[in-house]
Amino acid sequence: MKKTAILFPGQGSQSIGMGLDLYQEYNYVKDLFNLSENITNLNISELCFKGPINKLTSTVNLQPILTTVNIACLEILKKNGIKADYAAGHSLGEYCALNAANIISIEDTLKLVFNRGKLMERDSKMNKGIMHAIIGLPIDIVNNLVKEVDPENQSVSVANHNTETQIVITGKPDEVKQVSKLAKKNGARTIPLKVSGAWHSYLMKNAAADFAKDLDSVEFNKPDKNIVFNVSGDIENDPDKIKQLIKKQLISPVKWHDSILKLIEKKVEVFIEIGPGKVLAGLIKKIIPKSYPYKIINLNTLQSFKNFQLP
Repeated sequence: MKKTAILFPGQGSQSIGMGLDLYQEYNYVKDLFNLSENITNLNISELCFKGPINKLTSTVNLQPILTTVNIACLEILKKNGIKADYAAGHSLGEYCALNAANIISIEDTLKLVFNRGKLMERDSKMNKGIMHAIIGLPIDIVNNLVKEVDPENQSVSVANHNTETQIVITGKPDEVKQVSKLAKKNGARTIPLKVSGAWHSYLMKNAAADFAKDLDSVEFNKPDKNIVFNVSGDIENDPDKIKQLIKKQLISPVKWHDSILKLIEKKVEVFIEIGPGKVLAGLIKKIIPKSYPYKIINLNTLQSFKNFQLP
């Protein structure tokens, strides 16, 4: 059988009504939503299925809601006996990957992402920040432009290296705009992103410090499948080292480009994006060499699961 990786999206993949057909079909999905509501004291199903969109996309709500939908999809896969060789998640999605590899329980996953969302929202109000996508320049040039504006990477830095030439920068508004201006002079397009904070930046340092205490309260088990981590773009199997990587995630770039290249290096040919949207599928198509044999599968609706068969 071909090597398979399951991939979990993060913030930006959400939509009102995501997971509703799964919720209506499977009692264990309803139980998962109820568990999430009990842990967070939020009306997860109401916000997820009816919105309004401004409340759904609020970081403190979205992180547990999106995680609940992602894990619901994962549970359906498990019930159907589907096992993957590798897992990875983009930013928030990495917590679902931790659960997929049985490093942490569903309950701990939901508790962690809820606390993560609260801390990120708190810091975004204390330290105003923005994020811009830079399209058309490789990472080395973007890193040099960032250093030109801020050699210490404390007011502006790279947040996501999504594809070879799709990079997101993050930080204080003036400095991010300065880097964007330099990027345009170098021939790039720049796009301001609709986010409420400077995620994966030094501005999240207080959130990262407080969240480290939450992580220390959770036992991390040895993974039963390989995860490629955001911070390193590499595989790690030692639970203590995994916890250290997760502690760094809030203030470190998401090395998604490197993560997919690592999966290619490991001869993964089937990429299953589970959870809302097709953001990761779109990124993968831009990363994988044309000569490489691969298949991308999106699983997020009842019909997609009913039609699903591993190649």
